[in-house]
Amino acid sequence: MTDKDLGLVTSADGLANVMRNRPERLNALDLALAEKLVRILDLIERDPAIRAVTLTGAGRAFMAGGDLTEFHKAGERAPDVVNRLIALFHQTIRCIRRMPAPVIGGVHGAVAGGGLGLALACDVVIAAADATFVPAYTKIGTNPDGGTTWSVTRLIGARRALEWLMLGDPMNAKTAAAVGLVNRVVEPEALAHEVDALARRFASGPAHAYASTKRLVHLAPTVPLDIQLEAERDGFMACAATADFREGVAAFLERRAPRFGSDRTN
Repeated sequence: MTDKDLGLVTSADGLANVMRNRPERLNALDLALAEKLVRILDLIERDPAIRAVTLTGAGRAFMAGGDLTEFHKAGERAPDVVNRLIALFHQTIRCIRRMPAPVIGGVHGAVAGGGLGLALACDVVIAAADATFVPAYTKIGTNPDGGTTWSVTRLIGARRALEWLMLGDPMNAKTAAAVGLVNRVVEPEALAHEVDALARRFASGPAHAYASTKRLVHLAPTVPLDIQLEAERDGFMACAATADFREGVAAFLERRAPRFGSDRTN
């Protein structure tokens, strides 16, 4: 499946690479791009052959938030446009979180407003050293959306989240890594390679185990220990019925590297 405007390329080896392609607008989200992103991610989520997903932005920035020109043009109708855009954007965030395949965000340049929420919705985030993280919302007189308050609070704690999200000061990539907003920082010229290498590593791994682990990690902050223990048991038992589990056990006993390759249906 391809969409030349969005910049999606799906390779034959289980990787879906989604590049938002509005470089002239720093990939700012308008209604057209939001609709395309929802459609593409929905196709990916329902494709059992996809084992890893990458999410990047073309040009100089990952994403400079929502496209404010649409709000300005709408005038008094701005709340209606905002409502439509947020509804689509939140579908995207839910899809990324719900998707069984790991989603790797590769971010560079401006990661602002909704771009911050989109990046933090990914399971793993690799940042170029030139990335700048800016909440930006209060600068236009509103609160964050896209799950930003949910993600930031869980990643850096309520006190730091309140100060940062309210003041909206830029945070560089090194600091973002130090406080836990991103996984690692690489040189800008190495970003594409690092994202692809990690995606291929995920794609060659046990799909069921990764999907179960993703679900459990997202569940963990919201439930008591007893509930989490039950969920871990249920996940383990489901994984134990897969070909990947049998291959993993056999490979361990035979002292060789496992050759995972089951799809999400076995």
